[in-house]
Amino acid sequence: MIKILLCCSAGMSTSMVVQRMEKAAVKLAINAKIQAVGMEEFSEKIGDFDCCLLGPQIKYKLNDFQRYAEEYNKPVAVINTMDYGMLNGEKILQSALALINSHQGA
Repeated sequence: MIKILLCCSAGMSTSMVVQRMEKAAVKLAINAKIQAVGMEEFSEKIGDFDCCLLGPQIKYKLNDFQRYAEEYNKPVAVINTMDYGMLNGEKILQSALALINSHQGA
């Protein structure tokens, strides 16, 4: 099972993205656990997930989150603003899978 953590300022706006990503995972027959949290929950959750995607509204925190996630050897990236705004769950899911695969290959 692939585990993807989404993080935004409060965990609210990404919850809609999670729903779209879950639908895309079912359509693509991918066994995935996808969860949205607020920034304050990131540090307690990242160790249990394969990667973290940040909402575009907190991209300014990327370096801080990457430094913390390195302790767990977990990749962190920012969700593409257009995909996020359009709630394109399939593209965001594909981005997460690519992030995980490139990190494992590194």
